[in-house]
Amino acid sequence: MDDHSKHDHSRWEGVVIAARERARSRQALMVERFGLSGDVQYHWSMDDARITWSRRRKWSRKSEVFLTGRLTMIGSVSLARQTWLWSWANESLPPAVLGDIEQVRRFGEDNDFPVLPRPGFDSHPELVAEARVVAASVLDADGLWMESTDDTELHFLLHDLVPAAAGD
Repeated sequence: MDDHSKHDHSRWEGVVIAARERARSRQALMVERFGLSGDVQYHWSMDDARITWSRRRKWSRKSEVFLTGRLTMIGSVSLARQTWLWSWANESLPPAVLGDIEQVRRFGEDNDFPVLPRPGFDSHPELVAEARVVAASVLDADGLWMESTDDTELHFLLHDLVPAAAGD
């Protein structure tokens, strides 16, 4: 956000409001449609950019996969440094998990929204939330997902959700 002269904050706010509403409705639809509340487990991999959800079968200890999807990593927050790093600027990530994240950077450049093309920024919760929902809108994601560790938050988009066939 070095060049405040180009940035139209009211236009950014409009994009964020529309993206936030879109994300809210899509997230609710995703949870309801696929039954992602309650006792569900998940497994994810950045190497192949996939996520699966499973449930325990009744009267059994075995789990059954009921949904699969594709992941795009948006970025990460270092809790120790309180900084955000866009995934497109993180050279340590497997290429598969980057998906089309470069489109978000280009969208920021094309529209003079400086938070999107800068590799990182101080991780104010509201700014991280705005970056996430705008990325979800630009990439037409089905939903948002976050994984936390002791010192890092990993932020993802969910795409191409497909119910698993019985017995898969």
